[in-house]
Amino acid sequence: MSDNNQIPAVDCPIDYLVGEASGKILNEYGRFPCKIMCGVYAYLLRGSAKATIDITDYHFHAGDFLLLQPGSFFLIQEFTEDAQIYYMIFSNSFLEKNAYSTPSTMTQLNYFRPVLHFEESHGEVIKGAYELVMKAQNTRPSMLTKQNVGLLYSLFKSTYIEYVKKHFEAPTLPQDRRTEILQEYSSLVIKHYHEWHHVSDYAEAMRLTLPHLCSTIKAVSGKPASELIVDAIITDAKAQLKISNQQVKEIALSLGFDNVAFFNRFFKTHVGLTPKAYRNS
Repeated sequence: MSDNNQIPAVDCPIDYLVGEASGKILNEYGRFPCKIMCGVYAYLLRGSAKATIDITDYHFHAGDFLLLQPGSFFLIQEFTEDAQIYYMIFSNSFLEKNAYSTPSTMTQLNYFRPVLHFEESHGEVIKGAYELVMKAQNTRPSMLTKQNVGLLYSLFKSTYIEYVKKHFEAPTLPQDRRTEILQEYSSLVIKHYHEWHHVSDYAEAMRLTLPHLCSTIKAVSGKPASELIVDAIITDAKAQLKISNQQVKEIALSLGFDNVAFFNRFFKTHVGLTPKAYRNS
């Protein structure tokens, strides 16, 4: 696939897609956050970008490799015009029916390091791998059978795990207790924001006092602990409003709001628009 508008915004319509895209095309996907339901492996060949994954902002540069797992929130803020990426996307249904489950080790590593940077020599290998897969896809008949695609997914996954384990210690061995608390808190927010709206819920789950948790999160992240919860709720709400046809009441209920009027006020306070106005904007 060449540079075009066929990159899926949520899930892959077929088992897999492989191709390349420019910064100009990718900026078309930066209008609202999406909850990715497919597995995405992308390599930035040139240029730079800014994006939000779940509740964390990232800056991408040439040589960076991005992994998004199903269920991740993704918002493109900006790609430079000269940016170019290679990507391979695996549909959720393909991953499920082929039982390529994600081990807990990968889930943990990916949450804290969804972006890797490869040095030039390693980057050339990654670049060559994508180009080889694209050539295989364009053969007639295509050399990319479902079995081969499954092997490719396993290769991408194992390469990611081994590279992180070899080159990084921070995801599994926090440098201090405060960093560990932030990591645990962020992970819990992503898992429970639709049911736990108060920092006290997380303090209880983490067996910490509320003042200690709040002061630690503020000191390490620079943000109030409550802001991380709000970010997760608003990101999900924006994605559902733009991508789904669900009524605002249904979206509110899915995010743990029993009162739709309260949800409307909450959303407008943090976005500046009512949910309906945001959907139509």
